[in-house]
Amino acid sequence: MSEKNPITGKEEKKSVSAPIRALIEFYEAFNSRDIEKMSKNWAGTDEVVMSNPVGGIKRGWKEIKAVYDRIFNGSARVYVEFYDYTVHETGEIFYAIGRERGEFHAGETVMNLAIRTSRIFQLINGRWRQVHHHGSIDDPDLLARYQAAVKKV
Repeated sequence: MSEKNPITGKEEKKSVSAPIRALIEFYEAFNSRDIEKMSKNWAGTDEVVMSNPVGGIKRGWKEIKAVYDRIFNGSARVYVEFYDYTVHETGEIFYAIGRERGEFHAGETVMNLAIRTSRIFQLINGRWRQVHHHGSIDDPDLLARYQAAVKKV
């Protein structure tokens, strides 16, 4: 069953499951532009992978961190929240599949974002760490406008 409450990063973490807490921590790091928190959310290995609409495929924490550094230190502001999602846990892996909605702001450019998103986490030394993210924008016009706007910043 799909979850009804979006994850923004501002939720109370004490009363939720460990997988939901890991998702909250990701969105908290992203929406507050905190690279230290983001580094704690991802597994810092060469095996992690991220594939997104503007950065392509990045392999290893060093490449992924560079994408977040660019987002967090750039002039654009991006906010996203995770909604219409399901979480599936099996042993030392859980994956979350859903949608992100949010906004991109860069100068006079403002656009609403709609992204299909999946995230995979692995239990490493007792802590859920992200090992994969994939995001896709279904709307070709939105994708083209978003890619063009990101290239300008």
